[in-house]
Amino acid sequence: MGHTPTHTTAGNGVELSPWLPSQVPVSLLSPHDRTANGTYEEPSPELLLTAYRRMVLGRRFDEQATALARQGRLAVHPSSLGQEACQVGAALALRATDWLFPTYRDCVALVSRGIDPVEALTLLRGDAHCGYDPLHHRTAPQCTPLATHAAHATGLAHAERLKGADTVALALVGDGATSEGDFHEALNLAGVLRAPVVFLVQNNRYAISVPLSAQCAAPGLAYKGVGYGVRAEQVDGNDAAAVLAVLSTAIEDARAGGGPWLVEAHTYRLGPHTSADDPSRYRPAEEAEHWRRRDPITLLESALRERGVLTPEAAESAAADAEAYAADLRARFAEDPELTPLALFDHVFASPPPHLTEQRATLRAELEGR
Repeated sequence: MGHTPTHTTAGNGVELSPWLPSQVPVSLLSPHDRTANGTYEEPSPELLLTAYRRMVLGRRFDEQATALARQGRLAVHPSSLGQEACQVGAALALRATDWLFPTYRDCVALVSRGIDPVEALTLLRGDAHCGYDPLHHRTAPQCTPLATHAAHATGLAHAERLKGADTVALALVGDGATSEGDFHEALNLAGVLRAPVVFLVQNNRYAISVPLSAQCAAPGLAYKGVGYGVRAEQVDGNDAAAVLAVLSTAIEDARAGGGPWLVEAHTYRLGPHTSADDPSRYRPAEEAEHWRRRDPITLLESALRERGVLTPEAAESAAADAEAYAADLRARFAEDPELTPLALFDHVFASPPPHLTEQRATLRAELEGR
C-alpha cells in the first residue's frame, strides 16, 4: 500500500485526509496486526458469535452448492470459499430495512440475509433470473454483468432518501468490477448526490484469471474513492470483527447524511472462479496455501475460543446446524421444480404492454392445444 499523506489538499482547497483510507487494512482480531487505533469499535461478543455461526453455515452451504454443480444439478457455481467474513459481515451490518445489491458470487450473503437456500440458487440452477422476492427481502437480484448493479444501488439509495426514509444501500462488487465503467459512473453519481450508499469491494486478488496487478496500478482499490468525493477505507477481509466494525461505521455514517463510502476488503478466493474453472492454470499453489492459513472462520474461531466466548459445545452445535442445513438443501434439490413456460412473462413489466399480453395468450393457447 502507498503512503497516506497527512495534510494533503485538493486544488479547491478541500482537505483530503478524511477521505483517504488507512495506510494498512483495518484489523481487529489479531493482537499482532491490530490497526484500528480506536477508530472503529469492536463488535460485541454476541454479534461475533452470530457471525461465526453464520460463517460456518455459509461455508457448508457453499460446499453443498459446489457438490450440486458437480452432479449437474446446478449449471455452475461461483464459490464463496474464503470470503465468508465479507459476505456475512455485509448481511449482519445492514438493517432489515436496508437494501443489499449482490453479485453472482454472493450466495452466502443471500442466505445470511435470510433468503431460502433453494431460492438463492435458482439463478445458478437456470430456472429463473431471480428465485426470491427482492422487495420482501430488500435484496436486489444477483447481478451477473460486472458492476451494472452499482448504479442501481446509488439510485435506490437516493430515491429512498427523497422519500424521507433512512435506508442505506450496500453494493457488493469484486476487484474486477472496479475496472468497469459502470463502477466509476456509480461512484461519481453517489459522490455528487451524497447518496447513502456503501460499496464493498471484495478484493479476492483475481478477476477470473487476471491478477490484480494486471488490472490496476493504483496503490489500492480503496484509493479510487477520493477521486469521486467518496470516503474510503480498507479492511482485512478475512477478519470478521474488522469487516463488521468498518461496515457498521460506514453504513451508519451514510445513514446519518455523511455521504457514500467505498470499502476495500482484502481477501482471497480459495476456490476456482466457478465450478468450470481450473485456478492452477493461473496462480501458484503456494499463494493459495498462504491464504488458507488465514482462513476467516479459523481466525474468528481461534479468537472467540481464546476469549472464552465460543465453547466446544457451541462450536459443535454450529457444525451440526450447518450439516442439517446442507442435508435439507440436498433433499429439496432432489425434487424437480415445477416450471411453466408462461412464467417467462412474469415480472417483466408492472403493467404488461398489449404485445406481451398477446404473446402470452398465444403461448397459453399452444400449450393447451398440445
